[in-house]
Amino acid sequence: MYSLEDYDYNLPDELIAQEPARERDESRLLCVKRSTGEFSNYCFFDLPSLLSEGDLLVVNDAKVVPARLYGQKETGGQVEILVLEHPVRSTKKGQDIRWCLVKASKRPKTGSSILFPDGLIGIVKRLGTNGKIQLRFEGKHTFNYVLKKRGCLPMPPYIKRVSNDRRSITDRERYQTIFSRFSGAVAAPTAGLHFTHDLLKSLQSQGVDIVTITLLVGHDTFRPVRVKDIREHRLGIESYFVGHDSANSIEMAKKEGRRIIAVGTTVVRTLETIFKRRGEIIADSGITDLLIYPGFDFQVIDALITNFHLPRSSLLLLVAAFAGRDLTMKAYRWAAENRYRFYSYGDAMLIT
Repeated sequence: MYSLEDYDYNLPDELIAQEPARERDESRLLCVKRSTGEFSNYCFFDLPSLLSEGDLLVVNDAKVVPARLYGQKETGGQVEILVLEHPVRSTKKGQDIRWCLVKASKRPKTGSSILFPDGLIGIVKRLGTNGKIQLRFEGKHTFNYVLKKRGCLPMPPYIKRVSNDRRSITDRERYQTIFSRFSGAVAAPTAGLHFTHDLLKSLQSQGVDIVTITLLVGHDTFRPVRVKDIREHRLGIESYFVGHDSANSIEMAKKEGRRIIAVGTTVVRTLETIFKRRGEIIADSGITDLLIYPGFDFQVIDALITNFHLPRSSLLLLVAAFAGRDLTMKAYRWAAENRYRFYSYGDAMLIT
C-alpha cells in the first residue's frame, strides 16, 4: 500500500489531452461507486442527473497567474523563468523579490542580471535547490504590471505548445475555470474546468448548493514522487482561504448529513487540513502541505470530482486514499482501455 510502484500505470501518449473538449461540459465523466466497484459512462453535462437535492459542491476559485516570463542574460543567452511567489500585496515601485524556477543553458550566478521586457531587470540574490533562484526585480514599472502584460500562462509540461501555437490563445480562457477570482495559482484546479454557467444553473435549479474556497495551486503539483515509500514524500506549501459563508454552509451540510462533494483534490486538501487543525470547518486561512495517501481518515468529503492524474503523483495518491488503491487503479486501466482523455485538459471522474 505504501510502495510507490503500486501507483504506476501505462498510458499511451495519444490519450494525454493536448487541448480541451469543444465545450467545457462535453468532456466525458466516469462515475465510480466505491460501495459496488461499478463504473458508468456519462458526459459531464449529465452531472445534474448524478447529484441530489441538498448536495453541496465545493469548488476552488483560484486564478492562474501568467507566471512564465522570458528574458536574456547580460551575455545574451535566453532565459525562461516561472515565478513561484505571488503575494496579495507587492511593492508599488522599486524592488520586488520573488523565488522563481529558471531554465537556461547555464544557471545564472549570484549578482548577475536578467533583462526582461519593458525595462524590468531581475538581479540574482540567492541560488536555491531544484532549479530555483531568488530574483530582485527592479524597473520603471511594477513587476506585476510587466508580468500581467508580458507573462504567459504556465501550461503543464505534458501539454505541448510550439512558438505562435494557435492553441495558446485558447489556453488563456480554457485553462481558467469559470470560478476563477483570486490570482496566485501557477496551475489550474483542473476539476473545475468542466463547469459552465448553464450547468451551474441546472444544478442550482434542482437544489444543489455551490460554495467556493481558495487554494493557490503551486508548482509542486507537477512534481513526481521519487521516494520508494510514499509516506516519506513531502509536498510544497500552498496558501488557502475559506470565508465565513462557505465555512458555515459546509459545516451545516456536514451536521445535517448532506453530501459534501469536493471539486478537485485542492478542495479536499483544504477542507481536510482545516478539520485536522480545528476539529470542524470554520473560516480560516493559512498554508498547507498535507499529503493524503491510502490510510488517511477523511472527515469532511463524501464524494469527489477529479481529473485523471499522472502515475506516481501525489494527486493519484489522494484519489487512491479516497476510492481505495485497487479500485482506483482498476478505474484508470478501464478509462485507458475506453479511450478516456487524461490529465489537465482531459476527462473527469465522479467518485461516490
